[in-house]
Amino acid sequence: MGNHRADHRSPARAVVDTTPSGAARPVGGRRKATRRQSQANPFRKIPAVPTIVGAVAIVAAAGGALGVGGGELQAGQNLALSSGAADSFSGTDAFNFSGADARSVAISRDSSRQALEDAANKQTEAAVEEVAQQRNSELQSLAGLAQKRADQIAKNLWVLPTVGYHLTARFGQSSGLWSRNHTGLDFAAPSGTPIYAIANGVITSTGYDGAYGNKTVETLADGTEIWYCHQSEIGVTVGQKVVQSTQIGRVGSSGNVTGPHVHIEVRPGGGDPVDPYPAFIYHGVTP
Repeated sequence: MGNHRADHRSPARAVVDTTPSGAARPVGGRRKATRRQSQANPFRKIPAVPTIVGAVAIVAAAGGALGVGGGELQAGQNLALSSGAADSFSGTDAFNFSGADARSVAISRDSSRQALEDAANKQTEAAVEEVAQQRNSELQSLAGLAQKRADQIAKNLWVLPTVGYHLTARFGQSSGLWSRNHTGLDFAAPSGTPIYAIANGVITSTGYDGAYGNKTVETLADGTEIWYCHQSEIGVTVGQKVVQSTQIGRVGSSGNVTGPHVHIEVRPGGGDPVDPYPAFIYHGVTP
């Protein structure tokens, strides 16, 4: 059965009789089992197809490289490009930049960056300097305006008309001493005590005026009139310019009085009198 299968699989194969010529065959017609000798394979020494294809690809790549570079492979040397169409691979990095060139590029890049930074710093300094100069100019302008305003305020500041005084009569009070309500503020002080101009102005009137006694009228820059009444002595003349704190007379008892004092009236625009007390407060002084 086994021999039949073998014969069926390979009908073309010939059975080789290895029994020596003239030797007696085994009894019973059975054949003696023998080992078949394998025939030599004629294709055994031929390389496999993938191996051949790989070799051909390597040869083609080498040939293409030589063709592109225009060079040739010389005995005893490595593969090199001789035409100058491409740089030598010796001493270059993966991007075909030599070490010296890379350092030069890095140094140039750093120098450019430093130059840009220096230019930016100079521009910033110039801008800061310009802003500082503009700010200083504005501050100087503001300082000038502030000084001007301070001067104006100082000119408009008032001072008290005398010293060592006490208030005896206020604005609006009524008494049999006056024909109508009191029109000013009375600063009582010893006779002869100096009387001072309470603000800057011009003397526009001096002389005796009935119940007011010896009276001096000072007109301020805004047209307000200040009346100084009941003086014992007048120390200024009409047309004279005075500044605050200038002595213009002395406390007395001239006119309709009960004792020495200086009667102060404030008349805006030369019109009817107003309460002097808040006017003093407004101009920076408290009687």
